[in-house]
Amino acid sequence: MQIFPRFLHTSRGVPLTRWRSERRWTSKPSTLFVLILGLWLFGTGEALLVIADLGVGPWTVLAQGVSTRTPLDLGAATFLISVLVLLVWIPLKERPGLGTIANAIVIATALQFMSSVIPHPENPVIRIGAVLFGIALVGIGSGLYLTTNLGPGPRDGMMTGIHQRTGWPVARVRLGIEVLVLIIGWFLGGTVGLGTILFAILIGPFVGYGLKIVGKLAGAKAVVETVDEPELDA
Repeated sequence: MQIFPRFLHTSRGVPLTRWRSERRWTSKPSTLFVLILGLWLFGTGEALLVIADLGVGPWTVLAQGVSTRTPLDLGAATFLISVLVLLVWIPLKERPGLGTIANAIVIATALQFMSSVIPHPENPVIRIGAVLFGIALVGIGSGLYLTTNLGPGPRDGMMTGIHQRTGWPVARVRLGIEVLVLIIGWFLGGTVGLGTILFAILIGPFVGYGLKIVGKLAGAKAVVETVDEPELDA
């Protein structure tokens, strides 16, 4: 029985778009454009969370927790977590690519630039709106760059790897990861706010909707739901 109308259902996988690359280390101009656009929107969404000042995302909460328990500062803790997440890729058989490198560069650049040029709101309603719009941008940005098949970032690679190995919907996988990371970070001493809770709850569905919207706009007829796709990288 359908609990929700069909248009409210999220994508169960990554749409097969016309700009999808056959190799993770080479790209045609249109694919590279979609990759950079998606990552920039992702970073802009993160910037909106920062300027709203209502709590950061779960992964930053985890980094804060690690930094309070170790001699590492926040930047070093974030880097260490990224390395550990990449190690999780090994049993998931997830492969890095151009998008994995671009993920770190473009998102960091967008986050730094946009958080410095977007005015910091004081009205509570506008701040909550900024959080929600920021999460939506992260979802759309994820939907764009994941469909390029140029390799996901560390966290998204873990999400898509678990999805492909288990067949669980990407929205549920992302939600489960974010909630688990949030709980661990909070117990380690990270700071949790309203924006953090909203991000943890909504990011999974928003990524699923982002993938669905991108698939519809691209006219995609199918999605990647299993690991049985052909090995295309040399």
